[in-house]
Amino acid sequence: MGIIDRPFPLEQLFTKNDEYSTESSTQQSKTEKLVYDLFKVVKEKNSLKTIRLNRIAHIKFATDGLKGLHKHWVVLDANKPWLCYWMLHVLDLLGHDITQELISRGVSTISKLQNATGGFGGGPAQISHAAVTYAAVNTIAILGTKEAYDLIDRESLYKWFMKLKQPDGSFIMHEGGEVDIRGAYCVLASAALTNLITPELIAGTADWIRRCQAFDGGIGGEPGLEAHGGYAFCGLAAMEILGKTDLLDVPSLFRWASSLQMQLEGGFQGRPNKLVDGCYSFWVGALFPILEIIMTRQQLKKNDAKCKELDEYIEALQEYLLIACQYHKGGLIDKPKRSPDYYHTCYCLSGLSTSQHHVIYDFEKAASLNTEQELNAGDRSLLWSEDETKILVLGDPSNVVNATHPIHNVTIPKAKKMIEYFRENPFSS
Repeated sequence: MGIIDRPFPLEQLFTKNDEYSTESSTQQSKTEKLVYDLFKVVKEKNSLKTIRLNRIAHIKFATDGLKGLHKHWVVLDANKPWLCYWMLHVLDLLGHDITQELISRGVSTISKLQNATGGFGGGPAQISHAAVTYAAVNTIAILGTKEAYDLIDRESLYKWFMKLKQPDGSFIMHEGGEVDIRGAYCVLASAALTNLITPELIAGTADWIRRCQAFDGGIGGEPGLEAHGGYAFCGLAAMEILGKTDLLDVPSLFRWASSLQMQLEGGFQGRPNKLVDGCYSFWVGALFPILEIIMTRQQLKKNDAKCKELDEYIEALQEYLLIACQYHKGGLIDKPKRSPDYYHTCYCLSGLSTSQHHVIYDFEKAASLNTEQELNAGDRSLLWSEDETKILVLGDPSNVVNATHPIHNVTIPKAKKMIEYFRENPFSS
């Protein structure tokens, strides 16, 4: 059940503050009021079933960005792969054709960002960085052609990955840079798509990620740091790639992630005592399909029945995204009264996709694979697929978007196509 259809007044869901207001409590109250006003209109008009995703406007927002950006976007000069990924993923989720012209332009742009020493920089002649390399690899996956795949210099990319690898199993974000759990995820996700996972690359990484799990069940950027929604996704997804999720306290991670859903807004916050933000509809929302598979796997090991599907959060999240996060001129936003940007448009739609589609894992095929090494070689990412019999779409049926891969956040067919291409072209370290 969502927020709007609950059999009691919405006003009962406001956060109850004491007489000592703080900046946090004041902003929380203001945000709740903005969302409440939008929800109240829908409730009074009984128009929930007619809510529509403004697909045409969102497609225009992304395609206009790919044609050229206003000069104020110069602040993202070191994020060109991210801009390409965010916009192209939006189009792919919305079912818009990735034309040959876009593919050619994408290949041309990304090729200029690859460094001879391995990896991709945020712009031409900029140093390679794990995060923008991840964005570049995901962009190549979306482009989805042999020409795009073949532009990756996998030999130098692997050598660069190993330069980022630290003795304790962690990864730095760039040479001379900081250790961060994002580095582990970005490297492993990129390596899984390009068939570069090796025992050497992953040695010690699962144990390092295990130490990043905090006392409350969430996962932080490093051991001992506060848990965060984005870091939790990076940690859990990396552990799933490694096949080491049993090292985590999964029930406590589930409880922590569930606690981040806001009681009135229905969207997620990134940390306790923070405001709702549409981007966490993916970073936190995508934890649940992975957690469902992990818990089902654990139940199967015990010969128990399949665990209950984790779908309680879905309708409330879709209400927040469709009612509070759509900008009327196109693009999506983190919360009402904000301006749209490509980052939030990408991750709001990714969260919408995750909440609409029930993704499943091929346990039978996984069991038929004989060795841990085979599963670690990117095969785990091939075992995910969409259960087309279980699609939950709030509002107009046309609101459905394409299914995204819960580990890589590119559409499932694009992720599988890239993995299968590089499986046929193995790399020797």
